[in-house]
This record gives sequence, structure tokens and C-alpha cells, in this order.
Amino acid sequence: MQTRVGFIGLGIMGRPMAKNLLRAGFPLVVHNRSRAAVDELVQLGAKAAASPREVAPLVDVIITMLPNSPDVELVALGQDGLREGVRHGQLFIDMSTINPIVSQKIAQEMSSSGVAMVDAPVSGGEKGAIEAALSIMAGGEAEAFERALPIFQALGKTITHMGPLGAGGFTKLANQIIVAINLSAIGEALVFGAKAGVDPEKMIRALSGGLAGSKCLDQKSEKILTGDFAPGFKIDLHFKDLNLIHDAAQSVGAPVPIAAFVEQLFAALRVRGRGGLDHSGVITLFEDLAGTQVRRK
Repeated sequence: MQTRVGFIGLGIMGRPMAKNLLRAGFPLVVHNRSRAAVDELVQLGAKAAASPREVAPLVDVIITMLPNSPDVELVALGQDGLREGVRHGQLFIDMSTINPIVSQKIAQEMSSSGVAMVDAPVSGGEKGAIEAALSIMAGGEAEAFERALPIFQALGKTITHMGPLGAGGFTKLANQIIVAINLSAIGEALVFGAKAGVDPEKMIRALSGGLAGSKCLDQKSEKILTGDFAPGFKIDLHFKDLNLIHDAAQSVGAPVPIAAFVEQLFAALRVRGRGGLDHSGVITLFEDLAGTQVRRK
């Protein structure tokens, strides 16, 4: 019998991920705070549940894809949460980006109910979620990872068992350091060139073919050139991740000075009311400072 999956959190990432599980043939039970996303998945064949507790008894594996550490902790351990409905032998996969220390705490609490946990945050943004091409970084016991693997294969292309629980989260935060710094560097460089009168489109083409090329430049150049910063991943969420990085770095004693500086750039964007923009919108801060625009008219 096909593994029954519960999916909690149908946002920008979670909704297309849940759809891909349905396409792969997994029976799906879904829960979300807002009803519209649930209704859409129900029309595609999923069943709806009114609470995390209601999801748990109906499935074999539970996935959460939520904004932050307190959200996952509440869904897993709070009133009407998963712990009130789980049974021995189930698997809990958290695919959110949260503090790995919180993941370890939740795993310890869930283990008392006989539930194994894998922390498996993802990279690839909305595009990767839609195309089932995510990079999945998993932490947990080898047996739990092997149980989760068929589900991961329906969601992503690069699937790596990083080590014990929490290793997935630490790897994702490392990813977020690189992405935030890369997007900031791209914004600074393109504004610098545009201010000097260089054509931004030609500049992107030239930079993409050399050592400065990156997936960030490839995937975000169209947004930068058109000024369409509809979010694939919001500045608000990346700012949240930069805060998590700060806390996690303190917990392990690792200095992250460049990430700390970029955190302040993202903070300045939020002060300007731009937290809802795609994180490539960090370029708008450099445009403000230089008094010029990279975007096409």
C-alpha cells in the first residue's frame, strides 16, 4: 500500500510540493491556516484536516513546511498539535527552515511517542518546488532517511543525507548565507555598472559566462531586468533566516561577519516597506544609494 502522507503548510513552497506528491501517487491529507490552499488541493484529490492533531492518525508520514521555528514547535507540540494524534512508528519530516537546535528539541519530544524525525529543509525556491527540482538537505537516523527517500524523490533532484538530526538545518543555513551574500553582491555590482553607463542586460550576459556566474544570477536576472519582484522567496523570510544564522552561529561559536552585514541590508529593506519583495529585490537598496536604476524602462 502506498505511504499515506500528511502535509501541513501550503504556502509559496508547500503548495507546489504537495501537488507534486499527489502527482507521484501519494494519498495526501492537508492542513493549512488559510482555507483557499486546502480547497485547491482537495479539488486535486487530497483530503482536508481541521488541525495537525487531526492529520496525524490518518497518515504514515507527516511533513511540515512552515515559516519559522515557533510555527513548527506549535504544530508539533502545541494544543491540537501532532503529538496529540501521533502513534508509534510514524515518521515526521520537517522541511521548514528553522533553528536546528529547535529541530533537535522537537525530535526528542516526538521520540517519546515513538515517532522518528528527519529535518529536511530545501533550496531552489518556488521554481524548484513547482518543477520538483529542489535540493533537499536531510538530517536524521539513516533508517528514517531511507523511509523518507521515496517522498524526497517526488520533490527534488539533489537529495543528500547530511548526518544526524540538525545537520540538514545547519546546511540550509549555510546555503542561506551564500544566497544572501550572492544576491547582495549581484545588486551592488549591477548598480555599479549601470551607474557607469554599462548596459545591464549585456553586463549580465558577460558576467554569467565567467567566474562571477551563479545560479542566483541565472535565476534572478529576469526579475532584476524587468523590476518584477513578485516573491519566489520573500525578503522577510530571508531576513528571518539571517536571524536564525546569527543564533545558530552563536550556538556553535562560528563567526559570520559578512552574513551579519547583509542582515542589516535586509533590515533596511524591511524598514522601507519592501519585506514582501523577492529577495533579489535587495538590488533596490543599492539603486537608492546610487540614485540610479538597473531595470529596463
